[in-house]
Amino acid sequence: MAKILIAEDDTVLLDVLRSKLTLNGHEVTSATNGEEAFRFLKSSKPDLILLDILMPLMGGFEILEAISKDPQLKKIPVIVISNSGQPVEIERALKLGAKDYLVKAIFDPEEVLNKVQQHLTGGSGRDSTSLGADLPPAKSSSTVVLVVEDDKFLRGLLIQKLKKENFQVLEAIDGEEGVRITKEKRPNLVLLDLILPGVDGFGVLEQVKKDPKTKDIPVIILSNLGQKDDVEKGMNLGATDYLVKAYLTPSEVVGKIRETLKM
Repeated sequence: MAKILIAEDDTVLLDVLRSKLTLNGHEVTSATNGEEAFRFLKSSKPDLILLDILMPLMGGFEILEAISKDPQLKKIPVIVISNSGQPVEIERALKLGAKDYLVKAIFDPEEVLNKVQQHLTGGSGRDSTSLGADLPPAKSSSTVVLVVEDDKFLRGLLIQKLKKENFQVLEAIDGEEGVRITKEKRPNLVLLDLILPGVDGFGVLEQVKKDPKTKDIPVIILSNLGQKDDVEKGMNLGATDYLVKAYLTPSEVVGKIRETLKM
């Protein structure tokens, strides 16, 4: 079992990565600011670090510079996870000793698991010029998916993955907008968060299923709420499936969508 430090201030991404790594048998510690991350790094010396660049109190480049000057710490592999894919930043991170560099908007958490395993076993990882590489996209599709999700990062991650798979994608950031777009555009499937501004996901689901024009549109709930009562309520209101965010990568969500639509 490897000890992994995740230094990341985006709590949604942090929860996804922590859950996936823990489920894969790793011991995970997290820090949401750079100073906390560096303290843990010096005291515990993890086997690998997942490092965000933009963090409060101490940035990722500062941490990389400090690691590069410490003979013991510089042996620990660092995978940078950043919002920026600018070549100058990638080059700087790699020169400071980072083993890999992934761009948040275009990576799949499953890819992070693969990279972690590679670097823990001494693999060379990806060439820095191949950022965002993924499986070949599906054949062109006219299938429309509506993503109703108020978290900007997660919404962007799902939309990016769906577009790479050649789905047509609509988006809504609150419940009212989700209902309106469903009724106006009649997508092939709705991917629905439960905790939303205004009308929550249960309210959206109830309105969609009461309307004869939209009641047959499959709705997959994708939520952080995983309690039995929540799942039962969602399914009783007509959801086709109920997925818990922390347990699934975007690739697995797309797989559920294809399964539901029999694609």
